[in-house]
Amino acid sequence: MRKWLPLLAVCLGSFMLLIDVTIVNVALPDMSLALHSTFASLQWVIDAYALALAVVLLGVGALADLTGHRRVYLGGLVAFALASAVCGAAPNPGTLITARAVQGLGGAAMFATAFPLLNASYQGRDRGTAYGVWGAVSGAAAAVGPVLGGLLTEAADWRWIFYVNIPISVAAVWLAAKALAADRPTPGRRPDWTGTVLFTVAASALVLAVISAQEHGWTSGAVLGLFALAVVAFLVFLVVQARSRHAMLDLSLFRSRSFTGIMIASLTVNVAAFAMLAYTSIWLQSLLGLTPLEAGLTGLPLSGASFCTSLVVGRFLHGVRPQLLIGGGMVLIGAGALAETLLIGAGSDWTALIVGYAVIGVGVGATLPTLGSSATAAVGWQRAGMAAGATNSARQLGHAIGIAVLGSVFASSSAAWLTDHRVRGAAALGRALSGGGAGHVLAASPAAGRAQLADALHGAAAHALRAGFTVAGAVGLLAGVLALILMRPERVAPAVEEQPPVPAHA
Repeated sequence: MRKWLPLLAVCLGSFMLLIDVTIVNVALPDMSLALHSTFASLQWVIDAYALALAVVLLGVGALADLTGHRRVYLGGLVAFALASAVCGAAPNPGTLITARAVQGLGGAAMFATAFPLLNASYQGRDRGTAYGVWGAVSGAAAAVGPVLGGLLTEAADWRWIFYVNIPISVAAVWLAAKALAADRPTPGRRPDWTGTVLFTVAASALVLAVISAQEHGWTSGAVLGLFALAVVAFLVFLVVQARSRHAMLDLSLFRSRSFTGIMIASLTVNVAAFAMLAYTSIWLQSLLGLTPLEAGLTGLPLSGASFCTSLVVGRFLHGVRPQLLIGGGMVLIGAGALAETLLIGAGSDWTALIVGYAVIGVGVGATLPTLGSSATAAVGWQRAGMAAGATNSARQLGHAIGIAVLGSVFASSSAAWLTDHRVRGAAALGRALSGGGAGHVLAASPAAGRAQLADALHGAAAHALRAGFTVAGAVGLLAGVLALILMRPERVAPAVEEQPPVPAHA
């Protein structure tokens, strides 16, 4: 059992940071009432965390290679715990959103160092098992988040979705300090501060542009200006990385078709698998009348299938080509999302999600552990933090952008359906539906026309959900096909056996 303590230490931190991506979804209506804020403004509680997590992952991963993965991991745990305490005690939306951003920074430090720490702690078949368990925990965390969020919100208070992190963080710090091997930082290099700043500016501007487009439109001056800033900053980042002797991201890695395929899958897996969870939660609570806990429990088919599949993949990681696991997993995610377009209708209830979620879960379980192991194997243990930062940064950027894009799809599709069916106040009703306010609209409507309005809202929601799942499914299928075409097993699979220096405790 002592052998698996490093895995437990890493999984505790990873589970916390990933579960916090989705744990707030079902609690947003209660937060809105308690903090006297609109539902739309509190969506930044999700976006601030995802944005902070995404934009610094790459830089933190490269920094950890230089200063030590264990040291950065412990620092991330402490920052995450302190920020969680502030989130739980937040007296207003501004404090909550700011603390969530700090939480994301701590999460990035933990996320970027997870695979390097596992690489340094295990070898051979044990390493494959560790990858599988970590992937199972990571894949299940996003789907378990709404369940835990609903349970804590109903049984105690929404603030406990943050307070619960504190004792877990304390346990993780103690375990990491005791079980993880001493750091072996890479000598002779220095941090790439210029690259870190440029990438942060580019990623922040891109995500802010997509989020702002929901409110101001895709062609507004502010949105176009943010897109332009993102493009310019990213191009300058590429130039700096190509010329730097201490680049945070070695661009030569993309000469490998396999690494390119891995990065495409990393960027799209959260879009295809998880971005629609926020909007199905809105549908389940505001229109179907489910409680936060009941809405969260609908994700169990996804989390259960993901957990079981990841365990199986971990056991057979050395014998199955990463190309098939990643490409095939993304195809399954896309197929599960597209299945929902056939199952959801105006008269559907929560059971319409079961089949599609289960298929998505199998795909997630096959993809997630293989992404990290293949990327870190492709670059060698000396730059494992760089590879982990790149893949995880791509995942979280995809998640942040995916939620915003699918939110636009949901809002525009619901408003279009209401307009096509000549429902009075279609634009306002579409905004209320996408913002989780459909239940309040129905309650405030005249009794004589309430049933007709309810039918219209159910029809619009079903149409919007189908549109969102269509986009998510198409993204998953395309990414899966590209991964199958681009990935070369001979460039990735043999590298899984590469051994870093074996730590003393192993």
